[in-house]
Amino acid sequence: MIYTVTFNPALDYVVAVEGFTPGRINRASSEALQMGGKGINVAAMLRSLGSPSVALGFTAGRIGDLLEAGLRDQGIEADFVRLKEGFTRINVKIRSDVETELNGGGPPLSRPDVEALLSKIARLEDGDGLVLAGNVPAGAGDGVYAEILESLAGKRILSAVDAAGPLLSNALPKRPFLIKPNRLELEGITGGSLEGDRGVLEAARRAQALGARNVLVSMAADGALLLAEGGRAWRVAAVGGTVRNSVGAGDSMVAGFLHGYLETGDYAASLRLGAAAGSATAFSTVLADRAAVDSVLASSPEPREI
Repeated sequence: MIYTVTFNPALDYVVAVEGFTPGRINRASSEALQMGGKGINVAAMLRSLGSPSVALGFTAGRIGDLLEAGLRDQGIEADFVRLKEGFTRINVKIRSDVETELNGGGPPLSRPDVEALLSKIARLEDGDGLVLAGNVPAGAGDGVYAEILESLAGKRILSAVDAAGPLLSNALPKRPFLIKPNRLELEGITGGSLEGDRGVLEAARRAQALGARNVLVSMAADGALLLAEGGRAWRVAAVGGTVRNSVGAGDSMVAGFLHGYLETGDYAASLRLGAAAGSATAFSTVLADRAAVDSVLASSPEPREI
């Protein structure tokens, strides 16, 4: 079983507006409500690919009720800690000539709330997976991902961290199985500008030296690069297509990689599936389904070892 953790999930109001103009009344051409949050996106893609998962995290208030009901309707199992104060955030995503987002702050967290989550995570067993994705509220602290990984020391857990800044760098000494930075996030934890594949690979090696076992670098239109435990590295080119939605593409890549690895244990095949899942979501208006992933995978090139 793969467990995903989203500290600050959201109900996303996604609205398409032709020629969005700030400061004026704009009319929507289409609108939708989606269950948002990086860990939730990972769980949704895992469900589409056929890997069982449980979404963990925090919800609050009536918006939290709506989010949990929406996940149940999608067939996503969830086990959230219910907060006594505040309400689950609402994010507004405007799709127009450019993408505009207004993200809510979310409810406050206390130390007992974090400990309630830790008690749920303590139930994980050898062979389970754990995905820690996204930012956390101020009350959780930049060391909370490291604390979660430390709490699982001694268990054989396939852990993945998809975060940035101190939240990621603090987790590295706990030796997560996978991290998935983009170029900017990789620069943030290793320092220096990344020039070409060689620069990205050198930075991935520095991240590995800091504790990451496998480093999957998403590079948008340039594809992705994987530095695997043991030192071998692969590069996969991006598939051509029209980008319609950047939200959830990286989360889909994490889900695709983990699903592929659990099925095959093959790094190159897992990289190819992860990249295809990420591209499929980028080419869709919402998170891609299995048919969309398979369609992109059919035209995806084989990764080349570098």
